[in-house]
Amino acid sequence: MGRAIIVANQKGGVGKTTTVVNLSAYVARYGRKTLVIDLDSQGNSCSGLGMGKDGSKKGLYEALMGMVEVNKIIYPTGLENLHIMPSNINLSGAQVELVNMTEREYKLKRIVDAVKNSYDFIFIDSPPSLGLLTINGLVASDSVIIPIQCEYYALEGLSQLLKTINLVKLRLNSTLRLEGVLLTMYDTRNNLSKQVMEEVIAYFKNKVYKTVIPRNVKLAEAPSFGQPISTYDPNSIGAVSYFNLSKELIENG
Repeated sequence: MGRAIIVANQKGGVGKTTTVVNLSAYVARYGRKTLVIDLDSQGNSCSGLGMGKDGSKKGLYEALMGMVEVNKIIYPTGLENLHIMPSNINLSGAQVELVNMTEREYKLKRIVDAVKNSYDFIFIDSPPSLGLLTINGLVASDSVIIPIQCEYYALEGLSQLLKTINLVKLRLNSTLRLEGVLLTMYDTRNNLSKQVMEEVIAYFKNKVYKTVIPRNVKLAEAPSFGQPISTYDPNSIGAVSYFNLSKELIENG
């Protein structure tokens, strides 16, 4: 059975989607069958992997609402071993529609459980909030990767995220664990980046990945070309970093 990993942080712009897109691409290159679930109505994981987000394809919203079978919303990405379950703008309404449903926190878990045996890794890209969609992602996952950007206010709101993870573990998903903490947007020229790194390591200790994701123009450019960094510029420092992260993830079991 595959591992379902959600990349979560309620702050926007910390590298959740960048991490899901590029980590999944490299894990797939390792020969692991990999699925990306885009749980964010903005659909940026879709566009980052070359799939349009015009809403023409049935996606996660339709599956959550029971309108379509799960196997009908899984699409190839053009990269070997990598598939995607896309979102579209309809997903923005799911937060409201789920509120009055029975077992509303388990809707995504049923979808993930239905396909888990077909994949080695399932990566879930979560929205920048701690609402019902993110709760669904936490309930459906085995573990959480938390990206933290090396900038001002990096740790702001982190206690709320950790409290939410612990509540989900206590009440809804007892096996949920912290997979790792990923430092992103690291700038070697900036003392602030070093200070944030020191703070994060002091708090999370051995749960912080050895691999650090640097600020890199190529990482920022790649999504506009609908490609992960592994195909857009495989020799860039951003590509090397995500390759190293994929290796670390796989070797850590």
